[in-house]
Amino acid sequence: MSMRTISSSFGMRLLGIALATSIVAPALAYARQSPPLAEVAKKEAERRKTVKESGKTLTTKDLPESARKPAAAPAANGTAGATAPQAAGDTKPAAAAASDGKQNESYWRNRLKQAQDGLTRSETFADALQSRINGLTTDFSARDDPYQRAKIGEDRQKAIAELEKVKGEILTFRKQLDDIQEEARKAGVPPGWLR
Repeated sequence: MSMRTISSSFGMRLLGIALATSIVAPALAYARQSPPLAEVAKKEAERRKTVKESGKTLTTKDLPESARKPAAAPAANGTAGATAPQAAGDTKPAAAAASDGKQNESYWRNRLKQAQDGLTRSETFADALQSRINGLTTDFSARDDPYQRAKIGEDRQKAIAELEKVKGEILTFRKQLDDIQEEARKAGVPPGWLR
């Protein structure tokens, strides 16, 4: 056997190994990335066991009186009854109408949006404060100068106190959202108004 034959057969083997590796390696990587279907099904079954079911079925009896009654029929003279829009001569502002119990969709959407915006703002501020606290903690441990450490520690304590206030605001906004939704439910507001 000559050197050329040996190097040629070695080259062919090397090419075969490279080709097999290029085919098998991506398949193995893909198989590792996606879990088997049985494993996914098992995790989903476990998750469903931990989820609480409401256990309550809503019926017509659960609806407020205003939602059970059909819409008012037009009166004999062609005007609608109590459901007619405000007359042109009625200059009562919308806020007064809302306080009379005639809240419309925009009233409920605005209330919910204000509470959601406040919650989002507070959560964002809390995240920023937590990042600042983490940075100050790292900076504190990296300093050797006692004066600088004292200043950084003081700033860190202020940020922690502010974070506690913001966490209180977050709880307040969450309670406010729950209260708005409960109040709307009791008032017979259609669920679509609160989305």
